[in-house]
Amino acid sequence: MTTRVFRVDGLDCAEEVAILKREVGPVIGEAGGLSFDILNARMIVTADPERAPTKLLLDAVARTGMKARPWEEYVKHTGQRSFVQRYGKLILAGLSGTLLLSGFLTHAMLAGSLYQAVGREGSDLAHVVPLAARVIYILSILTGVWFVLPKAWLSIRNLRPDMNLLMTIAVVGAMAISEWFEAATVAFLFAVSLLLESWSVGRARRAIESLLESAPPVVRVRQEDGAEREVAPPDVAVGSTFIVRPGEKIPLDGSIARGRSDVNQAPITGESVPVSKGPGDEVFAGTINGDGVLEAISTKPADQTTLANIIRMVTEAQSRRAPSEQWVEKFARTYTPVIMVMAMAFFLLPPLLLGGAWAEWFYRALVLLVIACPCALVISTPVSIVSTLAASAKHGVLVKGGACMEAPAGIKAIAFDKTGTLTEGKPRVIQLVPWNDHDEDDLLQRAVALESASNHPLACAILDEAQARGIKVAPAEDFQVIPGKGAVGMVRGKRYWLGSHRYLKERGRETPDIHQRLNSLSDAGHTVIVVGTEDHVCGLISLADKPRPEAHRMIRSLRDAGIQHIVMLTGDNQTTASAVAADLGIDQTRAELLPQDKVAAV
Repeated sequence: MTTRVFRVDGLDCAEEVAILKREVGPVIGEAGGLSFDILNARMIVTADPERAPTKLLLDAVARTGMKARPWEEYVKHTGQRSFVQRYGKLILAGLSGTLLLSGFLTHAMLAGSLYQAVGREGSDLAHVVPLAARVIYILSILTGVWFVLPKAWLSIRNLRPDMNLLMTIAVVGAMAISEWFEAATVAFLFAVSLLLESWSVGRARRAIESLLESAPPVVRVRQEDGAEREVAPPDVAVGSTFIVRPGEKIPLDGSIARGRSDVNQAPITGESVPVSKGPGDEVFAGTINGDGVLEAISTKPADQTTLANIIRMVTEAQSRRAPSEQWVEKFARTYTPVIMVMAMAFFLLPPLLLGGAWAEWFYRALVLLVIACPCALVISTPVSIVSTLAASAKHGVLVKGGACMEAPAGIKAIAFDKTGTLTEGKPRVIQLVPWNDHDEDDLLQRAVALESASNHPLACAILDEAQARGIKVAPAEDFQVIPGKGAVGMVRGKRYWLGSHRYLKERGRETPDIHQRLNSLSDAGHTVIVVGTEDHVCGLISLADKPRPEAHRMIRSLRDAGIQHIVMLTGDNQTTASAVAADLGIDQTRAELLPQDKVAAV
């Protein structure tokens, strides 16, 4: 038994998965030997190559109207799809809509009025749509159902009626009774629904690709002789020592053996403020090192890191069909053959038993076929679900599928991530607390001089505040970063320092009043920076990740909609989380969580 992976162009939803299982499954003949990854358009086959050769598998996929190729071949060609594969559905849907409008206008012009084009079409057997309009309508229909016809034909061949066959019957029946405009409209709307579905899955795929880019491609490993060597992450053994320089992304999960630095964990935990890390502290792949050099010992293989688990969770979140979509598909599977049998009965029984005219009852059978086809139901359900998925993706929200999209209608509790969802996602200066005869501008000038060369998020927040106040100061001279603590430098001939509460204690400048004020700001969820000289403390700068302006209104709207319990999940510390929750009126908080902890909490 061997495992082979194939890229399947056209694999966008659970419907295609069902079709592929019916066609490829018999070739494999092994229960559980066929699985799919919709987000990456992959088909995974575990079977005996002699019993299920690659050519037979590719031919089976081709019979469904889709195209497969070995994953290695796809990767070798840099994973790029052809122009037609990337934009084919968009082009054909656009053409179908353009031709539909052109056909309608042509029909109206030749018939003499819009009323004639809409109201009299097919109203009697003698009525004939102008040839020019018919040609344009036919082109609109062909471009609209281009991707549907292979699936409809497969449905007929396997005697398994589905939505594709249902829509095709509606289009063909409308054409047969000269309802050309209606036929073209149905074809165009169905093409749009397929386009939206494909576009939504494409957004999800790009989200996966952005996650993959969060991890650096090489690890700088320290060998036994002390030399450094760059190694691919999968080749790094657990227990190896790796080095991370200032500003670099951390390549693996590990435990710090040497060095101190502030680590930006927002890509993994969502924590808004960088966390000070030292010997013994844990670091995660995909997070960003600050100003210090870190030596860490790898604690997990590359495929089991926190980042790898996040990617795996998102990838395995297959698009599950909404209950309404599943109901429509089951309905179509039963309803379509019933209507076809009824139409045949309308056509055959009156002429054979009652002496009716064959032409008249053939026409009435076609009318029954078109009217009885629930086109609006079949089209509107997937379109509404996929449109919602697409709109969510446009706003940066990745939803697992239609089932998850319909779930909020019945929920009574909801959990939110904090950073970037309820809050703005970046710290801002909240309060300036001058000390020892300094004013706010003095305090801010000293801080700006020391932070002007830093790209630390807290430094950027201080620089933004200074810019808003119109304060411009030359950078400090003889500037020096103290990893994990702060910085020192000369400002106007005098040495100033800037750092955390811990650094203040190390310098021996903490007084009872300053200690009390620091604690009150920290209890409010603020991060506090202290600025001072060799002689005294100049003041405190408090920063926090503020709630988004619309967050209060959103929480109130949820309460009005019947949500009874609101929870906030965050990687931030408990103090900050509690402060944000109290401000927004959230019922419960769970802080200091990794992504997998958030999943478990939900």
